[in-house]
Amino acid sequence: MKFKHQIATFSILTRITLIVVLWFALPILVEKVVFRHITTSLTEKKQKFIKNLNNEEINDFLSNNTMDDTYASFSNLHSEFLQLSRIPDSVKVEPKTVFITAPRIIEKEKNEYRILQYFFKYEGKSYLLEIGNNLAQVKDLYFVIRSFTVAVLIGLVLLTFLFEAFFIDYLLRPFYRIIDRKIRYIDNPEAFNYEMIPSHSDDFKELDTALNQMMGRMQDVINKEKQFIANVSHELLTPIAILRSRFENLLVNESINDEGLDKIVSSLRTLDTLKKIINNLLLISRIENNQFQADETIALQALLEELLLELEDRIRDRNITVINTMSTSYSFQGNKTLIHILLFNILVNAIKYNKEGGKIILSDAFESGIYRFSVSDTGCGIDPEQVSKLFNRFARMNLKVEGQGLGLAIAHTIAHFHHIEIAVTSEPDSGSVFSLLFHLPAKS
Repeated sequence: MKFKHQIATFSILTRITLIVVLWFALPILVEKVVFRHITTSLTEKKQKFIKNLNNEEINDFLSNNTMDDTYASFSNLHSEFLQLSRIPDSVKVEPKTVFITAPRIIEKEKNEYRILQYFFKYEGKSYLLEIGNNLAQVKDLYFVIRSFTVAVLIGLVLLTFLFEAFFIDYLLRPFYRIIDRKIRYIDNPEAFNYEMIPSHSDDFKELDTALNQMMGRMQDVINKEKQFIANVSHELLTPIAILRSRFENLLVNESINDEGLDKIVSSLRTLDTLKKIINNLLLISRIENNQFQADETIALQALLEELLLELEDRIRDRNITVINTMSTSYSFQGNKTLIHILLFNILVNAIKYNKEGGKIILSDAFESGIYRFSVSDTGCGIDPEQVSKLFNRFARMNLKVEGQGLGLAIAHTIAHFHHIEIAVTSEPDSGSVFSLLFHLPAKS
């Protein structure tokens, strides 16, 4: 998951958590606010009632009714009530104010009320004053407030998420440019772009600078390595030629016995092997230094037919059957000599590591912007641990088979020069498949 998507996911989860918490906490908060408002309202009504307690009408009521009588006043919608009751003289009451929440039946209608209970004495007698406020409307208000608040929060979450996503994308845009223009080409220092990418973030500027410095040092090291290999390889050819000339002169010397001649011939073979290795290293160095042109039109199938004729003796010696199932005459731009070497090395490996009487299958296919050419064999296969090391210089898949360990290294270098990918799949004792992946140009 990309960094900006991780930030966006975390942001969404945080907002959802906030909405859930508010959904459950909102009724408690609203209840406290509403109850505080109701409490204040009931207290004001109590004070107003007590202030008007000497009202002539109330005095008449209190003086003319028995202790069981009650004076009550209700609103039309039963949203409020005021009730005054006598308390028996046998019950001792201390003046106090109490708030309770309890149900009341008023005119055969039961509702829950927030009630102020005020115990007091008037003219030596005890009374209970109850002033209630219906909570039915408050409960309806809970749902309305909760729904409205959540709807507003969801709207704000979506709006802020869009702004946040845009802002995060704006901030990370230089980072993705660094990835696309630089980090993707970090394995190809020659194609690395050292141009600084504009950014408003100091962190990305430091990253960009660090990558440029790192790639600069890598390029210096690689150039020195290439130059060293080229120089050493070139310088070694001269003493090898001198030694070869001296050994060949010794071969015609009649004073040397047969045992000495055998040693000289063995030394000449060693010099030939050393010369091949040096020439291969020089070839790799020249390819890496872009000393070849890639402007020839190469017909892949025609070149393969030439190679199969060239390798006919080797194929016959091992009794190998070559099956060509290619269905496309694919052509591309490149260096024909180098491609010849690339295909030669792959085919030679398929012959060398195949079993007696085995098969080599040539196939091709188009796959979503890629042309795939594959060489399959029925040989000994490759251990999974060795697959990642196949293209290293001097890597040997099988020490029992003669070779220098440079064939696949050269093939990989040539493929990289032509922007061709080499894919390898193999299982021990089941054979191997070497595939060349040609990226097709995008259609305009």
